[in-house]
Amino acid sequence: MLEREQIQMLRKPNFAHLATVAPDGSPQVTPVWVDVREDEDLILVNTAEGRRKVKNIRQNPQVAIDVIEQENPYNMVSIKGEVVDITAEGADEHIDSLAKKYLGKDKYPFRQPGEKRLILKIRPERVAKAA
Repeated sequence: MLEREQIQMLRKPNFAHLATVAPDGSPQVTPVWVDVREDEDLILVNTAEGRRKVKNIRQNPQVAIDVIEQENPYNMVSIKGEVVDITAEGADEHIDSLAKKYLGKDKYPFRQPGEKRLILKIRPERVAKAA
């Protein structure tokens, strides 16, 4: 479903905004780092257990993500999809790889004591490109 140009946008250190739906039906949007698993057509977001977005997704797995290109903020991709898995497996290594991608650091520097990292695996259902 994702085209080559969209995959490249997800691979670059471009910020994204993840929208989830709260139990009362209101939207909740969070800036996130993103990754892509091209072989499975999945978008990956790393977060921590207990965050509002995780609670929302467990109630309603439907999400939307906008990825905005840093060099040209008018170039973006908007994705609607479903979180098909929430896993702790590989999440610590994944956040470190995202820290390398976004910060140039080998280890994620903002980890909190006792924090349990999670990977949200999002399967795109609709993809729209602007610009």
